[in-house]
Formats: sequence, C-alpha cells, structure tokens
Amino acid sequence: MHRSYQPLKPVTNRYLQQRWDQDNFENHRRKVSSALPVVDTKGMRTPAHVQLKLKKLQLQDERLSIIDRDNRLLANKLADIVCSKGLVDHRNQYHLRSLNADKRREELLLVSRQNQAIYQRITSRQSEYRRQLWLDDWERVQRRRGDISRYPQGLGDKQVQRGKYRSLRKVKFAAVESSSEPSESCSNTDTGRET
Repeated sequence: MHRSYQPLKPVTNRYLQQRWDQDNFENHRRKVSSALPVVDTKGMRTPAHVQLKLKKLQLQDERLSIIDRDNRLLANKLADIVCSKGLVDHRNQYHLRSLNADKRREELLLVSRQNQAIYQRITSRQSEYRRQLWLDDWERVQRRRGDISRYPQGLGDKQVQRGKYRSLRKVKFAAVESSSEPSESCSNTDTGRET
C-alpha cells in the first residue's frame, strides 16, 4: 500500500511518510473532537417548572385516585352480588326530605302572623271619613239640582225604561211674506232674534 501512497512533497521513504501523515491526521481528529467551543451556542436551560409540569401530574394523580375509588366501589358491589345469592334490592324505602323545610315553615308562620296583626289593626281602626256628612251633602246637591233644572229629572229615565225615544216635533215656521215686515205669527220673542 505504501507504494501507491502519493505524498505532497518528495520524500525518500514513502512508507514512513504515510505513517507520519496518518498519525498527524489521527492526532488532528482527536483534537477536533475534544475541542471546546469559544461561543456558547447551547441555548437557555429549560426551567424546572416548565420541564416538570406539576399541574399535569396532580391532575393525573386525581384521575387515577377517582378510577381507583370507582374500581373499589364496583368490586364491593360485585362482592355483595356474589354473596347475596342473586337477590335484587329494588325497593327504595326512603322519604323525601328537604334540607330547608323547617326554615321555610318558620318564614311562612312569621308572614302569617304579620298578616294577622295587620288585619287586626285595619279592622280595629275607625274610619276617618264622615260618610253620613257625604250622604247629606249629596242629597242637598240633588235637591238643588232638581230645583234649578228646567225639565223634570225622571223624564229621561222613563223614556229609556219604555224603550221608546220620542222624536222632537219640528216647528213649522210661517212663510215670510215678501214685505220687509215680519208676520204676526213670527215675533221677536218666539225666535229669540233681534231685528
């Protein structure tokens, strides 16, 4: 092999030159592999709280604990079924009970007592209005209205009760003569006009 080796410079012994060049090359490769960089290009270290993810571990532990609890409950139920010789418990013998029924009952009693007290105060109170004075005043007003009215008061009510509406008679005026003097049948007092 040393005979086919071609060194860069002319040498007397090709074999030795090949060995020296090979040693130099291996030494160079060793130095390159063990060389440390001058510039730090590693980047930032990942923070521990990002790398560890404690919340994820906590959620996973909680999920596993829930699964374990469900498994235990299911195992207990299966053991009860095995020990019960096939009996089925299908009766629900419990009474519905509200947690705040007592408080609602007390509030209802309190409201009913307050309503009774208000009712007693209202019924025991005397009226401040004088109803008899109002009735006397109304009768007096009715009498005055009857005294000053031109037509009798009960006439319209009687007509409505009978169901007949009397039409007012049309007054026929005499024809006015061609003269400028008014006729005797039509006077100033009858028509209410002034000439």
